[in-house]
Amino acid sequence: MPETLTVNQKEYRVIRLLGKGKGGYSYLVTDGARSFVLKQIHHEPCDYYQFGDKLESELRDCKRLLDIGILIPELYDVDRENERILKEYIEGNTIYDLVLCDQVKPDYFRQIEDMCGRLYPANTNIDYFPANFVVQNDALYYIDYECNDYMEEWNFENWGIRYWSRTKEFLENEERGLVSR
Repeated sequence: MPETLTVNQKEYRVIRLLGKGKGGYSYLVTDGARSFVLKQIHHEPCDYYQFGDKLESELRDCKRLLDIGILIPELYDVDRENERILKEYIEGNTIYDLVLCDQVKPDYFRQIEDMCGRLYPANTNIDYFPANFVVQNDALYYIDYECNDYMEEWNFENWGIRYWSRTKEFLENEERGLVSR
């Protein structure tokens, strides 16, 4: 893991790796005063997902989600040369961690249903995997920017819900250790 990373020549100290997704590595970083998430785009192959320009996808998806009214971290900076984005760090527990502790409140389901009520009419799905959602002050944030055109098989009710409680799918995923914390 790198000790520092830059975004447009501004240096940030890496605190820890937050996770690795299909499109990049997300690090918790600091400028000495505040914490941020720095996402480094990667070009590792992904068997089940096709990308074009990953950085442009991130930026396009961020705008799309903002236009729909989804609660996401603020985008602060983009370093096109190094394929990095700097965004707001939403501090709190992920839904994944709350599922592990049996602490998912009914209100979080109401909030994801509200998101779906905005997304579906806009012909949009997000990645409903619970590690992509953080609760801060009881507000549910979608911390990824990835979104796609709506497909019923990948909506919350048919796919995401499988991982929002201690289901067989959730426990198998946990056993494989695929989510970093």
